[in-house]
Amino acid sequence: MRAIGKLLAVALLAFSLESCASAVMDDSQAPIPGEPVQTATENDGQKPLQCVPYAREHSGINIYGDAYTWWNKAAGKYPRAALPEPGAVMVLNNYAGPSRGHLAVVRLLVSPREIRVDHANWLNDGGVYVNDPVEDVSSNNDWSVVRVYNLKTGGWGGTLYPVQGFIGAGRPQPDHPDLTAGNAGASLGATALAGEIN
Repeated sequence: MRAIGKLLAVALLAFSLESCASAVMDDSQAPIPGEPVQTATENDGQKPLQCVPYAREHSGINIYGDAYTWWNKAAGKYPRAALPEPGAVMVLNNYAGPSRGHLAVVRLLVSPREIRVDHANWLNDGGVYVNDPVEDVSSNNDWSVVRVYNLKTGGWGGTLYPVQGFIGAGRPQPDHPDLTAGNAGASLGATALAGEIN
């Protein structure tokens, strides 16, 4: 009887996880400021993704290593800024200890205090979250502290996350011609979960 109960619980869990999956939105589905938030997750049963390889692939920023190391590794190689721009990588640091970070690729600027990001493994489930709202809640309006929309609860998360900054999209700085990047996205004009790695 106990074995049947366990099998039933596993089956219900599998069904509930399967119902969370949906197709990834393309850019034409990006929300218009002031309209209801539309987001999507992708979990097609493949190997769970981590934020680092997802950010590298979708930004063209060719950095390897733990998410919390990206900010320092970008110095002198990619533009770093305090403000977001489309295609840049937002670096969250020290939100679960000094050696834990998270990376997200900026998709869209909605307002001076809100952006949309694409990222992987945000809720520690290996899923990809696209068009996920992020809000600047810093006291100086400087993007040093943010909160992230929780797709599973359908509301803003209660946790505040420190932002180290934004790494410019996919273009090595000219004095480093040996670096290559797959996507020459927008450059910045202004100056993961749980220690995710390569």
